[in-house]
Amino acid sequence: MASAQQAVAAELARIEPVTGELGRLFAAAGHELALVGGPVRDAMLGRKHNDLDLTTSATPEETERILGPWGDALWDMGRDFGTIGCRKGPWVVEVTTYRTDAYDPSSRKPAVAFGDSLEGDLVRRDFTVNAMAVRLPGQELEDPHGGVVDLAHGVLRTPGRPEDSFSDDPLRMMRAARFAAQLDFEVDEAAVAAMTAMAERIDIISAERVRDELVKLVCAPHPRRGLALLVQTGLAERVLPELPALKLERDEHHRHKDVYEHTLTVLEQAIDLEPRLGGEGPDFVSRFAALMHDVGKPRTRRFVGDGTVTFHHHDVVGAKITRKRMQALRFSKDETEAVSQLVALHLRFHGYGSGEWTDSAVRRYVRDAGDQLERLHVLTRADCTTRNQRKADRLRRTYDDLEERIERLREAEGRAAVRPDLDGNQIMEILGIPAGREVGEAYRWLLEKRLDDGPMSEEAAREALLGWWAERADGADGAETSEGSESG
Repeated sequence: MASAQQAVAAELARIEPVTGELGRLFAAAGHELALVGGPVRDAMLGRKHNDLDLTTSATPEETERILGPWGDALWDMGRDFGTIGCRKGPWVVEVTTYRTDAYDPSSRKPAVAFGDSLEGDLVRRDFTVNAMAVRLPGQELEDPHGGVVDLAHGVLRTPGRPEDSFSDDPLRMMRAARFAAQLDFEVDEAAVAAMTAMAERIDIISAERVRDELVKLVCAPHPRRGLALLVQTGLAERVLPELPALKLERDEHHRHKDVYEHTLTVLEQAIDLEPRLGGEGPDFVSRFAALMHDVGKPRTRRFVGDGTVTFHHHDVVGAKITRKRMQALRFSKDETEAVSQLVALHLRFHGYGSGEWTDSAVRRYVRDAGDQLERLHVLTRADCTTRNQRKADRLRRTYDDLEERIERLREAEGRAAVRPDLDGNQIMEILGIPAGREVGEAYRWLLEKRLDDGPMSEEAAREALLGWWAERADGADGAETSEGSESG
C-alpha cells in the first residue's frame, strides 16, 4: 500500500505542471476537475503516460471554451459522449463531463446522460481499479469503492453488482478479460459468474467494438489469461467460436495433442519471438495468426483404421475460416489477408524434410510468403511445442538451415523481391504485342523460369522469351491443323 502511495505521489508530481494548471482554470470557471481512471491506476503501478483522462462538472461546450485558448490543438469527435480532446506539447488530454450510461437491452449503443457529481461518475465505471480519481488542483484521492485495495491484491471487481455493470454495457465483460490480460489480475468470482450467466448479452455489441477489445487483449502482455477467461465464461463462443472449438475430444489412445493448449502455447512462443520482427510493441498479425493457425483442425479431423488421427488440409480450411471470422469482425482487408496467408502457409516448411528442397522450392517459399516472410519464420518456429527435446532441436536446426539458404540466395541473386528478369513494357517491346492477356502469360512464364533457374541477364531472358513465344505459336498452329484434319 505504501509503495502504491509513493508511486502515485511521484507520478502526480511529474504531471502537476499540466494537471495543476488545468485544475486552476476549471476552478476559476466554477467547475470541478479530476484525473480519473486509467492514469490514476497506472500511476499506482508506477507506469508513466502522457495521455491524461479527466472528468469534470463542466458541459462539453464549457470544457471547449476552457481548453481552446490553453491547448495547441483541439478536437471534439467524442462530443456526443461528453468528451473534448486537446493536445499541448507532448501531452494529450481528454476531458469528459460527468456521465451516467445505460444500455437499452436491444440497443448496440449506450444512452448517454450527463451526471452531476464525481461520485456518481465513478460508480458507473467498469472496475474498482478504474473507479479512482484525484481531484484537481488539490490532488485529493477519491476511492469510494476500494480500488486501491483491489489493485494491491491484483483483483478486478465491479464497483456495484456485476450484473448491473454488465447490463449497462455488456462490452465490460470482454474488458474484464482484456484487463486481466493487461494487468495479469484475477477477476472476482462474482464477476466471472455474471459473465458466464450473461454471455449472450455480448451479442448486442457491434462487431467493431468487439474487434477492438479483442485486439487489445491479444496484444496484452498476458493474452493467455484473458483468452482462457473468454473460453471459461462462454464469451468466446459468441465472439471467437473457433477458439473453444479447438478443445477437441481426446481420442481414446491420446494420439494427438491438446490442440487448444497447443494453440495458446504457440501464441506465447510467438510473442517471445516478436523481437525478430524489428517493430516496437506487440505485433497483432503475428499473434492472431498463432491463435488461428490450427482452427481448421476440428473440421478436418479423421480417425484412421489403426487409431491414428489426421488433419489433412487443415491449413487450407483454416485459412478460409480465419478470413471469414476476420471479415465478420470488420478487420481491415490488409490484416485479414496477412493473417489468412500465414495460416495457409504455416505447414509449408514441413515439406522441407532435412533439406531436400531445391533452390527453386526455396524461392517459391519466399515468393508465396511475400511481405509476410518474417512473420512466417516466427509462426513456424513457434509452432513447435513438442516435449521431445531431440525432435525440437532437430526442427530448430532444420529451420535455421532454411533461413540460411534463403539469405544465401538473396545475397547471390539480389535482395529485391523475386520478379521476372523483364518487365511488362520490355515484354511488349520484344514480342511486338499490345497490353493484354498475352503479356500476363509471358510475365508468369518468366517468373516461373526465374524461380526455377534463378536470375538471368536481360539478353538471356530476351532469348528465352522469344523461344517460348515461338514454341507457343507452333503449338497453337499444330492444334489448329489437328482440329482441321478432324473436321475434314
